[in-house]
Amino acid sequence: MNSKRNISLFNKEILWRALKESIVKLNPLQSIKNPVIFIVAIGAILTTVNVLYGIFEGNYSSFNFQIAIWLWFTVFFANFSEAVAEGRGKAQADGLRKNRTQTQARKRIGKKEVLVYATDLRKGDLVFCSTGDIIPSDGEVIDGIASMDESAITGESAPVIRESGGDRSAVTGGTKVISDSILIRITSEPGDTFIDRMIALVESAKRHKTPNEIALSILLSGLSIVFLLAVVTLPAFFGYNLMASGQPSSQNLTLPVLIALLVCLIPTTIGGLLSAIGISGMDRLMQRNVISTSGRAIEAAGDVDVLLLDKTGTITLGNRMATDFIPADGVPIEELADAAQLSSLSDETPEGRSIVVLAKEKFNLRERHVHQMNATFIPFSAHTKMSGVDIRNEGKPVHQIRKGSADAIRSFIQNNNGFYPKKIQDIVAPVFSVGTP
Repeated sequence: MNSKRNISLFNKEILWRALKESIVKLNPLQSIKNPVIFIVAIGAILTTVNVLYGIFEGNYSSFNFQIAIWLWFTVFFANFSEAVAEGRGKAQADGLRKNRTQTQARKRIGKKEVLVYATDLRKGDLVFCSTGDIIPSDGEVIDGIASMDESAITGESAPVIRESGGDRSAVTGGTKVISDSILIRITSEPGDTFIDRMIALVESAKRHKTPNEIALSILLSGLSIVFLLAVVTLPAFFGYNLMASGQPSSQNLTLPVLIALLVCLIPTTIGGLLSAIGISGMDRLMQRNVISTSGRAIEAAGDVDVLLLDKTGTITLGNRMATDFIPADGVPIEELADAAQLSSLSDETPEGRSIVVLAKEKFNLRERHVHQMNATFIPFSAHTKMSGVDIRNEGKPVHQIRKGSADAIRSFIQNNNGFYPKKIQDIVAPVFSVGTP
């Protein structure tokens, strides 16, 4: 689902949540899942106890205190980086939930309309939606026809038509009405809508360790054990050297020094960031509106050479954009551009807006004084598949300008006793056949 919102890692809510969760992750039951950081955490605890013992004995050591601070910082940084990496996925779910709870609907009760929140809708309720409204919940169109933007759900940016009856009556919560109005009967209870299932899917996505990550963890644990054994034996060898040289045994290696040496030897950085690296892979997919239920799925996707999709709208811009004006015989291209732009001023679809922009860029058609034209603008309708303008001049017939699909324009001309030349059909046919399988 396309949330249309780029959630930054430096978002205050994410950082604050990560700060709290990094403290929760100090729980031994959680930190033991990462053996390297678990060893560092034990070292931090032992060093802290040593520093406190020295303070009570009147033998405070600023050196040992600094070691304790750096050890705790290492543990905290590892937990914090993992929590931040998890933060955006949770923020995505919060964003979906917020959109769900803040969306309002015009619930129809008899002949009256009552403004309610989407979460208050129940199966069987009737909701009226018009141009610009967000569909509050999953439902079925029982009256009317409308052009819908379903890119937030399907990834397909081209508008689709939804109308009562047939197999094009279902609408999904979170989509947007581009034109016209429809009456919807809600078909899902709260908690069972498409958006609710998306939220549950995002929140239930677990980062299971991949085979490569398991192998790397075993390697890091093995190296840590080897270095741990090496550090543990150092006091005995160092003490023997002190005794042989006649030095006092009090100068032997202290516990904080041994712990600091161990932390420097073991692969602390890799161990601390290993979880964050795995989560960041899932997070990068989340930014592109792709939900991965596990890190294992991401690792498997790395072996994919060919990806087959059932449609191109999920990876391309599906909005049809105007690129050129093709006039009929005897019609100046400037006149065509002027009429096309004028009839598109009330068309809020991507196609209509692109015609207005194209006329501005190619023919510098700007700053129209529409209030002086005595014009009535006709917005685009999914029912008529046209938009346009009626210009009334005193003593003259109404000048009708229409822009729309080829079939709609042909029907409009013929219904008004006009003539639709075959040459126009010959011009239109190649344009609409481009990209048709």
